[in-house]
Amino acid sequence: MTSLEEFNALSTAEADRLLRPCVDIDRWVRDVDEGRPYDSVESLAAAAESAAEPFTSDEVEAALRHHPRIGERASGTSREASLSRAEQGGLDVGDDTRRRLEEGNRAYEERFGRVFLIRAAGRTSEEILAALQERLGHDPESEDRVVGEQLREIAVLRLRQAVTA
Repeated sequence: MTSLEEFNALSTAEADRLLRPCVDIDRWVRDVDEGRPYDSVESLAAAAESAAEPFTSDEVEAALRHHPRIGERASGTSREASLSRAEQGGLDVGDDTRRRLEEGNRAYEERFGRVFLIRAAGRTSEEILAALQERLGHDPESEDRVVGEQLREIAVLRLRQAVTA
């Protein structure tokens, strides 16, 4: 964790290294970085939300390229992989849940051509499975909006965990 005072004093390269694991979208990282100094974590979070409004389709697709499937353990030693493992740490991945998630992930990818994205932190396996089933019924444009919103929520949550008062 980094204090807000430390974050405000980071070089651009150091800020980039802190921000990129929150969401790997160049414009978002640049906009949040360029807003420094922030006078509170709340103003930082507000700037991060604003920078994500909205993410473009290309930005979302780029961010999802290396995102793990829900229910699968992110591999690697990167900060982003570590964050993903922690966010999905509360999921019950017993055999039945794992099977249902695998089937849902496969159906979602066939329907929308990308990995299913949801803010997993604070959600149960059943809540995630219910959201997955609901979202399979969305049309592509509606789902694009939901995915953008989920990506924004994840970015701001991760930023709040990385930078403290």
